[in-house]
Amino acid sequence: MIGDAVGSDECSRAGCRAAADWQIHWRNPRIHTPDRRKTWLACTEHVDYLREFLAAREFPLSVEPHPTKAT
Repeated sequence: MIGDAVGSDECSRAGCRAAADWQIHWRNPRIHTPDRRKTWLACTEHVDYLREFLAAREFPLSVEPHPTKAT
């Protein structure tokens, strides 16, 4: 199962230990209030996979660069 990457700068994709380049902020509108968002971190290789995983479930989401990667 994919979990939150709180306190970690590793990709949230199961089994991936790569450094995170992206943040994916999302919420499940059936169980989360509009002010609650969860964050997954993603490496460049897995950002599309994780985004599509959430989008397929019609979860509101946004993707932005991970702050440690900002220049």
